[in-house]
Formats: sequence, structure tokens, C-alpha cells
Amino acid sequence: MAANSAYLSHPFKTSVIYSSLAIAMGLSLAPQAMADDSELANIERLEVHGQQTENRNTLGSAENLLKGQGVDFSEAGGVSALPILNGMMGDRIKVLVDGADITASCANQMNPPLSYISANQITTAEVIAGVSPVSAGGDNIAGVIKVSSLNPKFGESDSIKWNSGDISTGYRSVSDTLLLGTNATVASKNINLSYQGAYEDANSYKDGNGDKVIDTLYRAQNHALTAAWRDETQQVAIKLTHQNIPFQGFANQYMDMTDNKSYGALARYQLKLDDDGEFSAQFNWHGVKHEMGFFTPEKTGKMPMNTEGDDYSYQLHWRLPMGDDSTLLVGQEFYSYHLDDVWPAVPGTMMAPNDYININDGERRRAAVYGEWQQDLSSSWWLSAGVRFEYVTTNTGEVQAYSDMPMMGMPNMDAAAAQAFNEMDRERNDDLIDATLLARYQLSANQQLEFGLARKNRAPNLYERYSWGRGTMATTMIGWYGDGNGYVGNPDLKPETAHTLSAAYKYNGDSWQVSTTAWYTAVTDYIDAEVIGSFNRTSSADGKRNILQFTNLDANLYGARFNALYQFAETSTGKWQVLGKVNVTRGERDEGNEPLYQIKPLQTELALQHQLGNWENSLSWQWVATKDRVDDRRLENETDSYSLLNLNSSMKWQDLTVTFAVNNLFDSYYELPLGGVSVAEFKADNTNGFKQIAGAGRSFELSASYAF
Repeated sequence: MAANSAYLSHPFKTSVIYSSLAIAMGLSLAPQAMADDSELANIERLEVHGQQTENRNTLGSAENLLKGQGVDFSEAGGVSALPILNGMMGDRIKVLVDGADITASCANQMNPPLSYISANQITTAEVIAGVSPVSAGGDNIAGVIKVSSLNPKFGESDSIKWNSGDISTGYRSVSDTLLLGTNATVASKNINLSYQGAYEDANSYKDGNGDKVIDTLYRAQNHALTAAWRDETQQVAIKLTHQNIPFQGFANQYMDMTDNKSYGALARYQLKLDDDGEFSAQFNWHGVKHEMGFFTPEKTGKMPMNTEGDDYSYQLHWRLPMGDDSTLLVGQEFYSYHLDDVWPAVPGTMMAPNDYININDGERRRAAVYGEWQQDLSSSWWLSAGVRFEYVTTNTGEVQAYSDMPMMGMPNMDAAAAQAFNEMDRERNDDLIDATLLARYQLSANQQLEFGLARKNRAPNLYERYSWGRGTMATTMIGWYGDGNGYVGNPDLKPETAHTLSAAYKYNGDSWQVSTTAWYTAVTDYIDAEVIGSFNRTSSADGKRNILQFTNLDANLYGARFNALYQFAETSTGKWQVLGKVNVTRGERDEGNEPLYQIKPLQTELALQHQLGNWENSLSWQWVATKDRVDDRRLENETDSYSLLNLNSSMKWQDLTVTFAVNNLFDSYYELPLGGVSVAEFKADNTNGFKQIAGAGRSFELSASYAF
């Protein structure tokens, strides 16, 4: 097969892959088992930054669900914010949508995996920060986020009948946002057919001063159609997806999204074997055509950028019971990603006469095998140990600049860079070895200690390795950091290697629930950036930005989280609880202890919660400290401390659920510590330099969901 040719050229990797397949196929003939969802959840929550939760008809982007599980986000487009775990962003987190690995096909990561699924389509969301088991996924150092919409529900009748459905709508005043969502299922004992859809349309929101935060408008829709069949021992499910985003503003980027159309197909097979065992196989394809340019007078320009990306993958998983107290998980996976990134010429400008070819026939392939042992050592001790090996190869074809001629009498930096890039050997191969050790000790019936130790790896993505342009315009088109700087790739980047140690304590009593986690991560060959130049399109020093090249260095990240829930009353007026959260993260380079980019300052939250039957209320106060530890290389802005008060009330009556909320009740003005700079505002008026993006002002929000 052509997709495997790069691996077959390496004898050692070939033998490992074929041996693992042979072992796995042979084991499938013997009695074996695969963990059910509840068993897997117990394993994967050993160092969880949040909990696995059921979706409660939340509308909007997946971000709205995951924030409740402790995930931070680097603000970008309205449906395309990038998740942050343990101070690490983007590809350092493995995001799996229904088990599929979707790659962001954009030089600015405008279409990350979570943008392809809406909150109302998600049935379960699971966040595994830090020490995640090797069976949860590889090619990451920060953790794994798993969201699922593929959860076929079957009926009790032999014939296909209506099973369930719901329709939801919502409105947000701060951005004049309209949200719609629907789910519908028909099923029999053996057949399930379902549809999930979501639509969202928003204008640019206003900040606490009542000023418009320009270029934050967007429109998006997601659709999914699922068919499933089962008998007593097996189940087959097929899911088809489609997304259409005709426009999405990105205030912290030089470009906007002017179209994003994707199609996907997933096939999953599950087979119950002897001794309650199970084998599962999944095959995925996802293709996207992505366009960038300008669509709104809030940020004008004339420059198209077209990207096409395709993900193909399969996963084979077995679970082998090795007696009453131990289990072995084994798996083999393959991922192939193809990318073309071309910037069409603009006649009559300096962006001519050629198309600028940024990534030409780019390829990134991964082959992985893993084994994971789980053992009940005693009634108090549980242990899991796993090893995962991945072989990653990347390559790309020749490129070209807009022109080979000098630019306005000056040397053409991009033309020279393209020539040097084309003359080099561009194929790179990486070996990734992950190892995890997880332990749980039951102190008492309601107290638990958890420990984790892991070595994890991530190989560079195609843009980190192969973005070759050196001119100001070309470099500022690269980068998903929202900092206004320009970036240059580095073909000789090494994979990141992270060693993480974590410890957690959990208490679950009648009135109190407490959990606290501390973690430390040392990263060798952390992919950061070094300054290789600068530019300034204004006469003011505030307009300066840097040109940076991706480079490897060593870094350390550490932090702690504390959550507590106290039920102080349960009377005829209802159940009353107080929730408290504290989260602190630090990150710095080894050399000079310089702060890393986009590390969130200390954050606390205190909430009063009330429940009376089907009526639930919450009044929460959130405080975020001053951000004064900033990355000078990226010219990161400091931000002031701020606090927000949010009110939420939800009532369920029969099949109707109505929710009313007021976010930022006092209409406070604040700047987003992880939001980056407003390039859109700088382009409109550059006299104030690159200001930090402001957060949303007071917003009245109303939503309703009806189940039928």
C-alpha cells in the first residue's frame, strides 16, 4: 500500500508493526475482554483535569462544555479556540472526536479538531491531563481530550420506531448570537438511525466598556448522520459528518476564515468474545477544504490562502483478561495525513506572478503499537503500567515564492529560501516511546490517593517543520499563537519529550467533596521559538513585532489544582452547596528561567449553588490574577487582574428545559490573559500598538430545549 511505503522502507519498524499485528490477530482467537466504558473511565481519570460528564443540551462550541471540566482556551475564532492543558496548547494535546484524530489544516490552526463538533452533539466529554494511559492516545505531552457523539441507542421493538429527539434554541445579547440544535433517533432492537445538527450565527461581541471587539463575528453549522446495527455479540456503526463555516473572524490573526467545508466518514466494529471479551476496530476519513482571506470591513485586505487536508486512520484494540485481578490492553494504530497549502497570486500586486506554494504534498504518518497492564494488587492498591511505540515520518515536495525576481530593488528573501528548501532532503523520521505508571491507593471508603509517572513524546507538525518563507508577509501568515509575530519552520526540529510526575488526593464524604492535584513536567526539546529578526509597519515603537524560528530548548511546567464542594443545607427550600476552585500554573525555560508563552495566571472561583427539584441556580464569582510573567520573545502583553460575577438559572418542566443566564453581571472590562493581541484593531488604528483582546461584557442569555 502506498500509504505504508515510508514505513516499509525501515526494516526494524516493519518487523515491529507486522509482529504486533500478528500477535494481536492471534490473541483475538483466544478468550479476551475489552474494558467497558465504566472500567475505562476509572483508569483514565487517575490524573483527570475534570470529570467525564454527560452533555445537558448545551448549545454552541465544544468550548462551552470543556471549560466546566477545567480546560483553558487560547481565544481565536468563535468556534475555533485552542484548548490548553497544564499550560500547553494546540498539538501538544491529543483531541479525539469519536476516537478519530483530526489534524488542523491551516497555518493558523483555524480549524482545530474541536471546531468540527458542536456542544449539543457531544454525549460524553473526557479530559485526561498530564499522565494519560498509553491506551488513551499518543503523540502528545499535555494530555488527551476525548469527545464522543457516537453512542447508538436501541429500542425494545422488533420494528423501527421513534426513539427520542430534541430541539434547542438560544440567544446571547453581547454578540446578538442565535443558536439552534436538534437531535433525532429512530430505532429497533437491532437498528439505530440518528441525526445531529447545530447552527450558530454571531456578530462581533462588545466588551465591558460597550465597545465592539471587532472581527469576532462568525457563522457555523455541523451535521452528523449515524446508522448502527447490532446482535447479541457484535455491533457496527457508521457515521457521516459535514461542516460548513462560510466565515469566521479571527481578531488575533492577520487573516480570517472565508470558507471551511469538511466531510468525514467513520466506521466502527465491536465484537464480544469469550469470557466477556471484546475486540474493536475503527476506520476514519476526514477531508477539509479551507480558505482564508478577508470578508468584513472590520478587517480589510486582499489575499487568498487555500488549504486542503485529508486524515486517514485505523485503530485495532484488544483487551485480554489475565485472570480475576489483571488485564492486558494491546493495540495497533495507523494515521496518515496529507496537506496542500497554496496562496494564489494576486495580479497587480507584489503577490504575483506565481502562486505561493507553502506546503506541497505534505505528509505526516504515524504507526503505533502499545501494551498496557492493569493489576489489582490488593483490596487497596491498583496499578497500571503501559508502553507505546510510534514511528513518525514527515515529508513534503518542492515549493515556490510569489516571484523569483528582486522585490523593489531589494533581495527576494522568499525566493532564496524556496531555493534552499528545494535543494535539501526534506524527509524526517522520529521514534516516539511513551511509558506510563499509574497507581491508586484506597485510604478508606471515601478517601483515595493517586500517583502518576509518565514519559511522553510529540513529533513536530508540518508547519513547525516545513514553513520555509523568510519575508515579513510570509512569516506573519504562520503561527497559531495570536501574538502578531511571524514564524519560520525548522526541518531539523526534534520531537518533544516530557517527563511528568503527578499526585492527587480525593475525598468524597456526605457533605464534603474535595480533590487536589499537583504536577510537574520537565520537557526536553520543547518546541519554542528564537528571535531571528523584527519588523515594524509603523513609526511607533509599539508597532514592533518579531520574526521567530521554531527551535528546541528545555522547559519546565508545574502547577496545582484544588476543588471543594460543601453541602451546607438541605431543607424544604432545597439543597444548598458552595463550590470552590483554585488553579495555578507556571511555565519557564531552563535557560534564564524565562516565562513561557500563554501561561495563565492564578485563577479562583467561588460559587453558591441551589437545587429545588428540577430548578437549579448558581451564582459564581471568578477572579483571575494579574499576568505579569510574560514571554518577551513573543512581545506578550501583561494583563490586569479582574473578577466576574455570573448568574445561571435552569428549570425543567416535563419535556421542556429553560435556562436563563447573565454572564459578567457587572459589565466589567477586562483583557483576556490567553487571548493574544488584536491584529484587527491594530490594522484599523495602529497608533496604540498591539493591544490585548478584551473579554466579553455583560451578556443576557436565554436557551430552551424541548425533548420529544
